[in-house]
Order: sequence, then C-alpha cells, then structure tokens
Amino acid sequence: MSCAVLIIEDHVVLAKTIAKYLTKGGFEVRVAGNGQDGLSILKTFLPDVILLDFNLPGGMNGLGVMEHVIQHDPSIKIIMFTGEGNVQIAVDAMKAGAYDYLTKPIVLSELKLLLDRAVGLDRKENQLSYYNAKQANRGNIEQIIGKSRAIQEVKDQIAQVISAGNQLTKGTIPGVLITGETGTGKELVARALHFGGSRSNEPFIELNVATLPAHLVETELFGFEKGAFTGAHKRKLGLVEAANGGTLFLDEIGDLDLAMQAKILKLLEDHNVRRLGGVRSYNIDVQIISATNRSLKEMVGDNTFREDLFFRLNALTLHIPPLRERNQDILILAHHFLTFFGRKYNKSNLIFAAKAESTIMNYHWPGNVRQLKNVMEQAVMLCDGQKILMKHLAIPEDSGDQMDSPDPSFSRSEQHVSNAQSYKTTQSIHDAAQENTLEEMERALVERTLQEVDGNVSKGARRLGITRDQLRYRIKKYGLTPQY
Repeated sequence: MSCAVLIIEDHVVLAKTIAKYLTKGGFEVRVAGNGQDGLSILKTFLPDVILLDFNLPGGMNGLGVMEHVIQHDPSIKIIMFTGEGNVQIAVDAMKAGAYDYLTKPIVLSELKLLLDRAVGLDRKENQLSYYNAKQANRGNIEQIIGKSRAIQEVKDQIAQVISAGNQLTKGTIPGVLITGETGTGKELVARALHFGGSRSNEPFIELNVATLPAHLVETELFGFEKGAFTGAHKRKLGLVEAANGGTLFLDEIGDLDLAMQAKILKLLEDHNVRRLGGVRSYNIDVQIISATNRSLKEMVGDNTFREDLFFRLNALTLHIPPLRERNQDILILAHHFLTFFGRKYNKSNLIFAAKAESTIMNYHWPGNVRQLKNVMEQAVMLCDGQKILMKHLAIPEDSGDQMDSPDPSFSRSEQHVSNAQSYKTTQSIHDAAQENTLEEMERALVERTLQEVDGNVSKGARRLGITRDQLRYRIKKYGLTPQY
C-alpha cells in the first residue's frame, strides 16, 4: 500500500533523487529544504513518514523539528539522516522518538526497506487489535461439519472458488455473497474461503455491521486522521487498511445504510481508501466477502439497498441451507459439540439418552447450528453424570414430532395477520381439513393462497403473514411451482 513521505533535507540533489526514487515506487512525496517549511507542509500534507536531516539551515536542527512533529502527531514515523560518524546524534534521535536512522551517503534500497517496515508497523499495530496471525480458529472446509448432500454442495462450491482464486494471475476474485438464515455458519464459510486460498497468510478481518451504530461503521472501516472530529486525538487506521493483502469479511451487510453502501461501492470500484478527515487516498488490495440473512434482492426492490452494490457483491453467491433442510447432519453436529464441550468442561465419555437423542433429531432448530451448539454446551454444563437427559436440553419436551409440522420456521410474531386475513385463513383450513392431516392442510392452504395471488410469492407471503423465505421453504417442501 502506498504511503505519504515528507522529505526535510537541505541538500537539493539528494532530496530530488530520493523523491524521484520513492515516487516511482508508489509513494506520495513532498520536499522541504528547512525545518520551518517542513512544519508548514506538515499541517496540510499529513505524511505517514518523515525523512529528516539533522543538519538543517534556519536555526532549527532535526531534533528541534522532531520535537514539533511529535507534539503535532506522535503517530508519524520519523527517520533521521545523520552524517557518517555521528553516532551520538543517532542515539539522541532514537531517544527523542525517532523510528530509526540512516547515515549518509544514503543507499536507496536500504531506505526503501526501512520505509516499508515503518509503514508496515502502522498496519501491524492496527491489525493486532482485531487479528492474530496465528489464530487458533483459522477455519477451513473440514471445519464445516456434515455429510448431507446440501452441505456437501456448499463444500464443493467453496473448493471451486478457492481453486479459481488460486489460479488468478492478478487481482482478486469477484465479490462473494454468503446467504443463509442466522446461525447457519456464514462466518465459517468466509473463513474457509480465506484460509483455503492464496491469501491464507494475510489478515482475515471481520466486521458485523449490525453490531455498530451507523455513524461508527465508517470510522471502523476507513479509520480517521488526528483532529477529524472531537476526540480524534491520534490517527487510527481502519479495518480496510488493516486487511490490505488479505480478506475483509462484512457480515450482515444488509444492515448498512445507503450512505455507507455508496462508500463500499466506491471501494470495490477503485480500490482506494481515504481516512475520515484525510486529504489523501491509499491504494489497497483486499478481497471482500459479505454475508446476510436478508433478501438483498427484495431490499433493492424496496429501495433500501443499492442495485449497483448488489451486483458488485454477488458476482458469486453461496447459500447455506438451514439445519432443518440437512436432517442427516443434526446428530453428527450434536455428537461433535458433545465431544467438544465434554473436553472443555472436563467431562469425558458423554452420551445421549435415547429420548434426548430422538428429540434433538426431530426438533426443527429455528436458530440453526448456532442454537444447537448453545444447547449442547448448556447440556454438558448441567449434566451431572455421563448421560445427557431431556432435562438437560433447553428445547421443548414435546418437540419430537415437529419436523413434519407446518411450523418449522414460524414465530408467533411472524404468524400474525390482519383479522380479515385470519378469518380467510381459518376458513381455508376448515375447507381443506375434514379428515386430512395437518401437513395436508398446510399444503392445501399454501397452494390455494398461491392460486389466489397468481403465484406471486411476495403477495402470498404477506397474505399468510410469513416471510418470503418461509413461503419458499414450503413451496419447495410440497413441490409447488409458483411464478416468481
């Protein structure tokens, strides 16, 4: 990533030579011939690094200039130039706050390495508060547990994306959008895409935009300069810069307001980032993966999500199926979590009682894998023997027959409809019921509603008082063919 360098050097030829060399290397450079001019440029240029000669004309040497710079912005890295043999000056400079020093004559290749290290330190300082290069839970495809056909298709897609990314000669893979209900494991898929690819040794940085107020999302992503707003006492690099070279994972991207959507779109288009209050843009190389549990297509129709950003983000979409659509994986995951939390709480050889296992298998798991994981941890904590019993499970005791009920994803609030609609729904159920099963009644109700709205899923969902995704689930379940 490019950075800004201010050269304060009275030797005109040397200053021009360094400036020309660094400009070719992608740095943005300004030059001052004395300390006073350098401090004047500092007020508007906001450099990342200052190359500062000790011997300067005008009554202020390098140490005096450095004192003013540190008072102005202590985050600026200062590299002091000293004459050959002036070791004590170099020592004094380091004690006073210089990042490093070089002795004249300057070797340009050494200067470039030192600059890269100085700029990299800024990035590393910021990264360490969000990212550990030796993360214990790095993530890979093998951590996506399950043997169902649905989850295997997801794994195959991940492997294909990774393979395509590894074959790129330059640039990044197009935007990847991960969709799925809350708790299905979208972050795990994002981690698998990153740590399985060519950027695995670079940062993986995530931000759940739904957890922050809208006005804080911009400063978290793009950072800010000192004095950008009240309380901005020093420069702060944003997550986009910290993720440079690696991956930025934006979870719940559907919660971004329109203003931030425009900024994300610009980032995707020109690969530049400008800190809040800054005057300079930085070129970055970052792979962006996003995720949402909302229908961005519907939001585009409602004018709450930008269509151009939607197309940018979902060049490739990976949909994670809900747990109720991968029944085969429920017990596999339950046993996995039982073993995991058994080790965590030092309770070995735990097993499920028959009724508990049956309940786990047949429960509809509206909170998906996350809910199953939480239930298993609580069960292990409460278990006082080696067998997990019904009393240890935080799920209804009569939920064993719910897999085939018409209510695998309804909540009470989602089932609310207007009085008129409720009457019509009740009448439809009565007409369809007679001696039919509850499942047959639901199928008849869904089919009749779709006929009444000419197959329009949005209208049908509103009439039934459920979401589009919940209606689609039932359409797929009963093999119906509405018009989208």
